[in-house]
Amino acid sequence: MTDLKPFLSDNAAPVHPKIWAAMQAADSADNPYDGDALSAELDARFSDLFGRECAGLWVATGTAANCLALATMVQPHGAVVCHEEAHIEVDEGGAPGFYLHGAKLMLGAGEGAKLTPEGIAALIDPIRDDVHQVQPHAISITQATEYGRSYSPAELAALSEFAKARGLGLHMDGARFANAAAFLGGSAADAAHGVDSLAFGCIKNGGMSAEAVVLFDPAQADLVKYRRKRGGHLQCKGRYLAAQILAMLDGDLWLANARHANAASQEIASGCGAERLMHPVEANELFVRLTETEREALRAQKFAFYDWGEDAARFVTAWDTRAEDASALGKAIASL
Repeated sequence: MTDLKPFLSDNAAPVHPKIWAAMQAADSADNPYDGDALSAELDARFSDLFGRECAGLWVATGTAANCLALATMVQPHGAVVCHEEAHIEVDEGGAPGFYLHGAKLMLGAGEGAKLTPEGIAALIDPIRDDVHQVQPHAISITQATEYGRSYSPAELAALSEFAKARGLGLHMDGARFANAAAFLGGSAADAAHGVDSLAFGCIKNGGMSAEAVVLFDPAQADLVKYRRKRGGHLQCKGRYLAAQILAMLDGDLWLANARHANAASQEIASGCGAERLMHPVEANELFVRLTETEREALRAQKFAFYDWGEDAARFVTAWDTRAEDASALGKAIASL
């Protein structure tokens, strides 16, 4: 395995040394659960990051972060509008239905796995306003999307305006939020413009076992805390999760890591050519048209990646991707 050039997933990347150091520094007695000094810092640190008052709570997985955030917006008889390729639909094993006590997912379409106000309206406008039909309660979008696309502040503003006009909550799955923010210029506030809640991703970006639920209505925090306990995510030594998140925010490590991964993706993209790229590269994922023979040729050169349907592959860069590996992959694709 050591001679492989890894582009399977940013989930496979190691833990950043600063995260390990922060956890070691937290390795002393403190109050249990979320009563420790580090957990108490999260609200203020996220409020500073986003430039508005918010609450930050740790959980162990992105799935829990998404579902607990959505549970503040959606009743069991309601629905969440999301893209048909959304992680909550495709890759969370029915967890939204579990945490939301049976609430439905309404699936929309859109280029690059993006939702638009027009597309959402086409999906929900035919629904009658009566008890015989499930009513939408929230919209969930992914930043960056499942195809590595980033919502611009203008796109987010349009979605936020639409959601408010329809009385819907707006949730953001931010598993790769840092990569989107880096692509958009580095502002967390711009990359989360107008959303009500955010699953702030850390694990894909160099963390070990902590994600954050960010609530832009702090009054919702108590509700999430009760649901977090009921859902099995209130860890008794929460300071170790808080330490990871705070270390990610310290000195904008979250942004530096994402910029490194994005730069590696752009290096690979430079060797692909427009005809091979299935989507614009706006984060740290590339979806590339490659025949089976071409994929075998790349694997023979020790590049590790996932097939992505017929005649396509997905490559994911990470905070630790070596510049020489990204350059070699770009050149290898160019030479096919």
